Amino acid sequence: MTVRAIRGATQLECDDREHLFERTAELVREVLDANGLGTDALISILFTCTPDLRSDFPATAAREMGMGDVPLMCAVEIDVPTALPRVVRLMAHAELDVPRSQVRHVYLHGATVLRRDLAQ
Repeated sequence: MTVRAIRGATQLECDDREHLFERTAELVREVLDANGLGTDALISILFTCTPDLRSDFPATAAREMGMGDVPLMCAVEIDVPTALPRVVRLMAHAELDVPRSQVRHVYLHGATVLRRDLAQ
């Protein structure tokens, strides 16, 4: 099986723990669904948040989805003044036996502007 990296991002309306969990769970589900994956195919997920999101960790939302055995990590994005605000990004590493060109990256809500070429 080949290891592939899958990118994704979503934008939040506000920095609220429940909203962060909803949007993070939606993003993770969409990444898995778009690539036909179950959680057993995941190797790890790295989450990043823009500095304006501090209500909780996106990894906590993933753990609440049942991903307690998947290595998860969170980091803060570089604080670029012109960056899109309130964004959670992820890079999931998964066993995915398709060519790199067939990996489906997922950009939701306001984050679609980050990669219009990849947004669904």
